[in-house]
Amino acid sequence: MKTTRKSLWALTFSAALCASLSANADTIEVQKLKHVGPFPVSTPWMADSVNVKGEKFAMEGVLDSPLSFNLLNNGKEVAASQLLADNAKQNALHLASFTVYNTSRTKATVEVKGLKQYRLFVDGEQVKVKGDKAETVLLPSTHTVVIKYLTSSDSSSDKTADKDAAQDFKVSVTAADGKQLSVGEASANTKRTLNIYDAICMPNYSSVALSPNGKFMIVCKTWVDRQGKKHSINELRNSQTSKVVASFEENVRWMPRTNKMYFTEKAGDNAIAGEGKADGAMQLITINPLNMEREVMAANIPEGWFLFTPDEKSLIYTLYEEGRKKDPQVYDVKEPDDRQPGWRTRSYLAKYDLASGILQPLTFGYHNVYLNDISADSRYLLIGKSEERLTKRPTTLNSLYRLDLNDMSVEALVEKGEFLNSAQFSPDGKSILVTGSPEAFDGIGKNVEEGQIPSMVDTQLYLMNLADKKVRPMTKNFNPNVQSVDWSKADGNIYFTAEDKDCMHLFQLNPKSGKFTLLKTPEENIKSFSIAAAAPEMAFSGQSASNADRLYKMSTKAQKSLLVDDLSARLLKDIELGECKAWNFVNSRGDTLCCRYYLPPHFDASKKYPMVVNYYGGCSPTTRMFQSRYPHHVYAAMGYVVLVVNPSGATGFGQKFSARHVDTAGEGVAEDIISSTQAFCDEHSFVNRKKIGCIGASYGGFMTQYLQTKTDLFAAAISHAGISDHTSYWGEGYWGYSYSEVSMANEYPWTNKHLFVDQSPLYNADKIHTPLLFVHGTADNNVPVGESIQLYTALKLLGRPTAMVLVDGQDHHIIDYEKRIKWQNTIFAWFAKWLQDDGSWWKEMYGEEKM
Repeated sequence: MKTTRKSLWALTFSAALCASLSANADTIEVQKLKHVGPFPVSTPWMADSVNVKGEKFAMEGVLDSPLSFNLLNNGKEVAASQLLADNAKQNALHLASFTVYNTSRTKATVEVKGLKQYRLFVDGEQVKVKGDKAETVLLPSTHTVVIKYLTSSDSSSDKTADKDAAQDFKVSVTAADGKQLSVGEASANTKRTLNIYDAICMPNYSSVALSPNGKFMIVCKTWVDRQGKKHSINELRNSQTSKVVASFEENVRWMPRTNKMYFTEKAGDNAIAGEGKADGAMQLITINPLNMEREVMAANIPEGWFLFTPDEKSLIYTLYEEGRKKDPQVYDVKEPDDRQPGWRTRSYLAKYDLASGILQPLTFGYHNVYLNDISADSRYLLIGKSEERLTKRPTTLNSLYRLDLNDMSVEALVEKGEFLNSAQFSPDGKSILVTGSPEAFDGIGKNVEEGQIPSMVDTQLYLMNLADKKVRPMTKNFNPNVQSVDWSKADGNIYFTAEDKDCMHLFQLNPKSGKFTLLKTPEENIKSFSIAAAAPEMAFSGQSASNADRLYKMSTKAQKSLLVDDLSARLLKDIELGECKAWNFVNSRGDTLCCRYYLPPHFDASKKYPMVVNYYGGCSPTTRMFQSRYPHHVYAAMGYVVLVVNPSGATGFGQKFSARHVDTAGEGVAEDIISSTQAFCDEHSFVNRKKIGCIGASYGGFMTQYLQTKTDLFAAAISHAGISDHTSYWGEGYWGYSYSEVSMANEYPWTNKHLFVDQSPLYNADKIHTPLLFVHGTADNNVPVGESIQLYTALKLLGRPTAMVLVDGQDHHIIDYEKRIKWQNTIFAWFAKWLQDDGSWWKEMYGEEKM
């Protein structure tokens, strides 16, 4: 049966664990259902005795007419024995429903007795009925069973028969193969468990933007529906009342000063009366949030990305010039990065004057030039220029310049700077805030132990005084890893998000005193924030390990969060989650590893549960996000304990900690994962030590492979897009050599055989005995699919238990909706086979044939 994607999960009659099947596949009789109806239907006037097909009229055909299952939201709970008692004497349609809960893939039979005319639906899709029975396959989740039935005025001629018919009505569910499931009664207080469709389709707030005066905010809400279609809408909210004022499909943004929104759209054929319309011309349209009036501000602007100057007189464009095209059949490669689409296209800056309509080029050349910031007085641009230097780490150099728009003079601030990322002006334009690695500015921000090389992705803040070019490191002794940064024009403070252990928190930095303040926010992961340009106001969105998105506002003076909208409360109101608890482990080097674990709903500490261990093991922490590629609560809902480990080497814990990722190629990190897993089992007797699985992706996929060369602790392992040979990845991946600047700093395949060969799982394949599944997108440009193919081939030749599943046309992330569902089910099926002793799901998907 095809798995449903229809949205029935909002129904409030979700599963309760009211009864369970024994290993002998006992039949559960449904005692209560939710009912709505009757919906009267009439016999049509018989213009003829038969239709054009020669068929006589049958009332049963009415069952195929549309009837929304959402009507069940207002249904009433009734005992099964009473379902037909009062409704069997009229021509009418009815809906009745109950729920079934299972933690493993289950083949189930639903039997309905006492009804002659009905249709049966599971999760919104019709199931074929043979006799009184219907067979279906239930993936781990809570499932809604709906019976759409027809009663007839001719079905009974006396009260006794009516009574007998009501008593004969029975609904039962039976699971095959000794599986366990539970039938939920239609109680308003019962809840269901989280499933993979929730994790993928749950709406979220992807961004938030405050108007300059802080009185309005634009919130971008995105989601994927159950048919896999992506949706995006921009909500305009009144910041004071928190109410939604309007919604826009257009990509509306705030103008920098006048508190109006703007967007662009293709210009019409008569964009400017009496003038020719340029190719690709766009209209710039403003919207007043007070009255929703729209006005065409400019009717014929170039197509492309731009920023307003703060005085709103000009647009600063980032435009692109395409280099020499390649012969599509035979072509040369100028640089390693020339394998990437678009590498020969270079960016430059131009100024569009809104009054005259003149587009003035601001930069020229063959290097990529980009805009960092515009000064508050609209006079200066902070420009960056990047260039390659392949012979020495870092292989990319970034220069910073200040361009005066008044006379087009340019001042060099940093020439060919190493380890620099981005920059922005201070509100007064007298200094710039630069982000970069600890090694930037000759390492004045480094804070590592002797002999350590800092992680290039452990981002620091530096403050440069433009008068004398002196640079001050701001975060040298600040452990969280800086992410998004904004310098407030309203109060002069710097606001930024940062990885703070396994959270993403909001911070305030006073640039004069150097004091950091952790802003008290209710969420563990801040996803987006915005500060008003002319008011001490902030808005932000976030989620935590056990809740979906929420939207907040905050006065930066009072620093008190106020809830604007709670998506999570609406999305999770009918869902029961297991507990998520923090658990730390001190490794052999004295590092405190920040871990957490998830328990299944209805957890029983006296039982033994299989466990799934998840990690990245690379340069970033596995944060406490609710929605992720590996939704931990979904695994827990399937009956697993889930342990998340953040081993040494991750950012967010300080430079010394993150430097442990550099030049180790898994050494130390593997020991962290193994030791913490063993210690967790020692402390928690509810884990079945013989049924522990592990999973990771990208560098985490490498860690999965590498772990199996070090231990037999795991009963099953999954590597998604993992690296099996550091040398082939270094040379073939789009970002192989550049990522190796982070992980293999100053080392190369010809200088360090230990890192590139001895630490590669491929050269240790004979040590692997754990059943290992490789999953990989065939179009992966980051970690080429050959990384999985070569170790899979090795294990097959060694006769070891392994499997490989390729996702056609997908890159490093599995994005396509249908393919992601199959990819995720593949992962679930592999773990079910090896951790729950249930190979039926895997067999159903991939069979047991050897050809």
